[in-house]
Amino acid sequence: MTIRLATFNVLHGVPILGAQSTGQQSPTSLPLGDDQLLKEAVRTIDADVLGLQEIDVWQPRSTMVHQVESVAEALSADHWLFAASVSGTPGEQGWTPGRKSQIHGSADGGHPIEQTPLYGVGLVSRLPVLSWQTVQFGPAPISLPLMIPAQPRPRFIKVADEPRCAIAAVIQGRHGVFTVATAHLSFVPGFNVKQLRQLRTWLADLPRPLIIMGDFNLPGNLPSRITGYPSLVKQATYPAMRPTAQLDHILADGLESTAIGGPALVQRLPVSDHAAVSIDLDL
Repeated sequence: MTIRLATFNVLHGVPILGAQSTGQQSPTSLPLGDDQLLKEAVRTIDADVLGLQEIDVWQPRSTMVHQVESVAEALSADHWLFAASVSGTPGEQGWTPGRKSQIHGSADGGHPIEQTPLYGVGLVSRLPVLSWQTVQFGPAPISLPLMIPAQPRPRFIKVADEPRCAIAAVIQGRHGVFTVATAHLSFVPGFNVKQLRQLRTWLADLPRPLIIMGDFNLPGNLPSRITGYPSLVKQATYPAMRPTAQLDHILADGLESTAIGGPALVQRLPVSDHAAVSIDLDL
């Protein structure tokens, strides 16, 4: 019996591809960021463990929903965690680095949480999570031009880097425990390499097998070369409209080759400028 692990940079649920190009119904009457489209996208992925990047919590641009909680609800997953890299809205005036206290999870239960607009990463699991850990990385000190999805064509704007964070979960599997980590790394060349090395060091003592997945902003086989961990995906994932580069990765350490249940699946979905990536593993 295999379980599905997946990573998806959701671009805070913004619709990029239309229904015609994805073969799915995508109502044009829904506002940008409406979480119904995001829920439909993650149901299509149907992952047992899903890493999320560029995910919003209580942001006006995404209809004030807690997107990680919405994803967990869509997947009927009882275990989830959100970690904020930014308090406020990235790219707009007034945002500040996320704080350690701005971490929400399924274990919070009915405890009230101050509804501050946040942005960061999330991890959702249908399997029992035995423990959670998070780590934060500071932003690169420089700005770079980035391509932003827009109509009628994408445009470039100069963007300052933002703080980054990662989540790790020790999960109870059928054959024992394993660790899954998700991260969204800097778009600044060289700085993202440093962060990936820091991530590898941070994860060194957690149980194996270890699966690291996310948007690393590093192309091709660079993440595998940097970490020394084999890549489970070797397909283009970005931009979703016409993928030409692989920025989204799934790496493994301590995983038997017999545990891999088949080739990775790259899916273009109604939301985001990144494709989702999934792999079935016997864990």
